[in-house]
Amino acid sequence: MRIGIFAVGRLKAGPEKELAARYLERFAKAGPATGLEFARTVEIAESRASNAATRKREEAAELMKAMPTGSMLVVLDEHGKALDSEQFADLLGKYRDRGQRDLVILIGGADGVDPDLHGKADAVLNLGRMTWPHQLVRILIAEQLYRAVTILSGHPYHRA
Repeated sequence: MRIGIFAVGRLKAGPEKELAARYLERFAKAGPATGLEFARTVEIAESRASNAATRKREEAAELMKAMPTGSMLVVLDEHGKALDSEQFADLLGKYRDRGQRDLVILIGGADGVDPDLHGKADAVLNLGRMTWPHQLVRILIAEQLYRAVTILSGHPYHRA
């Protein structure tokens, strides 16, 4: 199963981008043995519309254009379900085992995700009850993807 990270906003050069890249590289190397591949990161520019609803709608349209046909969608949202790392790995494993070819993990913009796109999600998850800057969310989800692969393969990286 190919997994992509789709995000509103661009991660600028610096330590956040380097750390996210480090975990995505680890995921890309370790993932194929478990049937999980890193597809790509897609970044779209934040909309400059004058109101939040229009911004979210414009951002959703751009994201949808970039998504592979038939892909599953996991939206990261503060109101989503909280999973621990083992549950997240199990979720990815179940999607993979169903023969799903593509999975998109979506990080919305500052205003959130358009309700229509949100409604198309196969899962809505949160990374805790606190609000995180988008730069850190990239790092957190990249690390959790790598951790999921280590859990699924029995690697000792995850010590629970």
